[in-house]
Amino acid sequence: MPLQSDTTFQYLRDDPKEDLSLADTKVDSPYNTYQNKGLPPGPIASPGMAAIEAVLYPADTDYLYFVADRDGHNHYSTNYADHEAIVEEVR
Repeated sequence: MPLQSDTTFQYLRDDPKEDLSLADTKVDSPYNTYQNKGLPPGPIASPGMAAIEAVLYPADTDYLYFVADRDGHNHYSTNYADHEAIVEEVR
């Protein structure tokens, strides 16, 4: 399944964009994880120790989706229908 990360899309832009449009997700680029499966070809951030430890020792959950609200809180879900509902709620 594609990563579909808004974060990787920011590498295509000269200025940050808070919300992506449907047209944005169609842009042809290796950093567009809506169109390409897997990770982009280059680094997309400089992770801190907490992020590295999270990769090495991941939490045991069934979560497949997350969305961050405008206050910086993450909301997780186990299926796409719940994810879409949360996106509508927090956006």
